[in-house]
Amino acid sequence: MSLVKHHTTSINGIDIFYREAGQKGKPTLVLLHGYPTSSHMYRNLMQQLANDYYLIAPDYPGFGRSAQPHMADFEYSFSNFANIVQGLLNQLELTRYSLYLMDYGAPVGFRIAAANPEKIDSLIVQNGCAYDEGLEQFWDPIKAYWKDRHNKVAERTLEGFHSIEGLQWQYTHGVSNNELISPDNWEHDLRHLLRPGNDRIQLQLFYDYQSNVALYPEWQAYFRTHNPEMLIVYGKNDYIFPVAGAEAYKKDVKHLQYHLYDTGHFALETHGEEIAATIRTFLETKVVRKSPVTV
Repeated sequence: MSLVKHHTTSINGIDIFYREAGQKGKPTLVLLHGYPTSSHMYRNLMQQLANDYYLIAPDYPGFGRSAQPHMADFEYSFSNFANIVQGLLNQLELTRYSLYLMDYGAPVGFRIAAANPEKIDSLIVQNGCAYDEGLEQFWDPIKAYWKDRHNKVAERTLEGFHSIEGLQWQYTHGVSNNELISPDNWEHDLRHLLRPGNDRIQLQLFYDYQSNVALYPEWQAYFRTHNPEMLIVYGKNDYIFPVAGAEAYKKDVKHLQYHLYDTGHFALETHGEEIAATIRTFLETKVVRKSPVTV
């Protein structure tokens, strides 16, 4: 039996789709997805944790089943995505929560955490970056695009990331057994990526990613100042956000639990049960025992 409910609500005038599981009033975990996917990436994890936690997983505008407003009417930026997610949390009247941050979810979530440190129970980071050390060779064409937005060679390379071949590569690179990865993943992602105008949206977000890098020192200061409880659950073979980026958190995060898994970027696809068990142990120790009820 499915334990996950599916909703669409209006946030700042935009229809935002989100998945919900568990009972409100239990410790809350907000799941923030990466590129090029959506809340779909959390479909299994939500089932695994629903008995013990209240879980929310939204789709950003232009992703998954959320609306895709025209670029003339909506600023596609990580700052604006954070505003949308914060608006959803406010609408749901969630005042304390843990954040699960993966890929694009990291800059979205770190903005929310740094602006609202008193609301954060813990941070769970899965292949998401807050350090220059995590931006290795994969990022070379993106950095070239930052320097020259009219660089057609870089643009074609970036467009290749969300081709069917590029999507499949992101799910399977670094995975020891590709048969464990369902092709439904990239077929599902294609649904929103093939919408008219979505290619330009994705290029805009590649360009805007430099705004996240500019905030890395601020987020690192947040780690040192507020000492959030943090769990690292990283696919150690990830080429997009390599393990050097995971190691870098050790410089600033005092309360850190660190776990690497022998897999790639989308670690939940191959090690979902192990990661769910690690999350449950972490939250039971760091959140539940400290604050039995989260509203």
